[in-house]
Amino acid sequence: MSTVMTPAAAARRELAAFNGRLVGPEDSGYDEARKVYNAMIDRRPAVIGKPTSPTEVAQLIHFAREHGLPVAVRGGGHNGAGLGTVDDGVVIDLSLMRDVEVRPQERTVRVGGGATWGEVDRATGAHGLATPSGIISTTGVGGLTLGGGIGYLARGLGLSCDNLVSADVVTADGKFVIASEKENEDLFWALRGGGGNFGVVTRFEHRLHPVGPEIYAGALAWRGEDASEVLEMYRTFSAAAPPELAVIAGMRPAPPAPWLPKDVHGKLIVAMFVCHTGDPAAGEKAVAPLRAFGRRPVGDIVQRRTYVSQQSLIDATQPKGRRYYWKSEYLPSVTKPLLGTVVEHAARIRSPHSAILMFPLGGALERLPEDHSAVGNRQTGAVLNIAGSWEKPEEDAEHVEWARAAWRDARKFSTGRVYVNFLTEDEGDDRVHQAYGSNYARLAHLKASWDPNNLFRVNKNIAPGPGASAGARVAAAVQVAPPPA
Repeated sequence: MSTVMTPAAAARRELAAFNGRLVGPEDSGYDEARKVYNAMIDRRPAVIGKPTSPTEVAQLIHFAREHGLPVAVRGGGHNGAGLGTVDDGVVIDLSLMRDVEVRPQERTVRVGGGATWGEVDRATGAHGLATPSGIISTTGVGGLTLGGGIGYLARGLGLSCDNLVSADVVTADGKFVIASEKENEDLFWALRGGGGNFGVVTRFEHRLHPVGPEIYAGALAWRGEDASEVLEMYRTFSAAAPPELAVIAGMRPAPPAPWLPKDVHGKLIVAMFVCHTGDPAAGEKAVAPLRAFGRRPVGDIVQRRTYVSQQSLIDATQPKGRRYYWKSEYLPSVTKPLLGTVVEHAARIRSPHSAILMFPLGGALERLPEDHSAVGNRQTGAVLNIAGSWEKPEEDAEHVEWARAAWRDARKFSTGRVYVNFLTEDEGDDRVHQAYGSNYARLAHLKASWDPNNLFRVNKNIAPGPGASAGARVAAAVQVAPPPA
């Protein structure tokens, strides 16, 4: 009696030279291997491949194509929409490819596709250098960079993707190419914001900047009843802040953090996460009005610290395995009516982990044209993120509806555009178009050239558009030797 071979077993047979790890549903460790950051995402891949080199990435791509299986690419696995996994398909999990090589003389860092920002920050921080990233150190370098990359350094130094120098890519047809301003420039343009639509990036090279080693940064908190007054102060303060100063503001129930008094734990607070990356003495002077405002903060841990410590400051509030649902919009500016909506819906939070956050933009982003790279959205004042977070599956409907209700009321303040990295699982083509605006048509054209059969579709997908010849691209692209593992 014959038995049907599972995809994982077929992969083991066909990928004989695969030195990484192959995991299928029949293997111990499968349930752990298939988990991603957001516990709302519960998918069962046919096989999870953990390659150790670009050659092995290409092997997994060929295997998926030959067997007609969808492909998901996982870097840090931190994406809220769960784009790093797929039902009944192949997951290319880059977690074994996480090397970090700092080149301080060149002021660049080369990073494996599976590395996290914490690993990068620690390595570059040892040299007093950094590159723009996010605000959670467990976030993967790959997903954040390919979707844009908003964080503390954005106003002064640009997005993560603005600081990308080159990328080593395995394409949908299994070829190895380098994308930069000098090689495969069209692909390089698309990678800087176009998400995982164009290939598997096995190594990133980022530009580094002097940051620290000591900066002036930390967090402040005020009681929720002071929200209107505090947020109005924030609105005017952030509008006048120099590019080297980022202040991310939000409202949420106070966590049981040791820097907050016990009498506010679980109660609504206004929090501000402050990061000044210039001279620490100048930072202390610039932040002084915040620290002295109103009845003064109930919590204040703004001080001289390393950039590395600031990057991991709120990691504990965003652990892997919690349930997450986000809604987001770009804002032309932070206005009084918007703040009223934030205060109104923050008061309706029922989870101890949910929050509404505002990320300031402008500065270095505005100095580049809209079509500088795929990410666009250059003339934007801030990003609003309505971040639902909770523990129990039976509470999904309640907390998802809270986020959606807040978003419905906040949309009228939007530019009409959205940050692709904050899109959730249930947001489709219309929202992807809103993410890219006038850059979408060019992205669709390039998708038809680099991935005409849409192999890389487990993402916020850009469908192949008309007008591009895959044959012309293949003829023009020179297959290079696989980059070193």
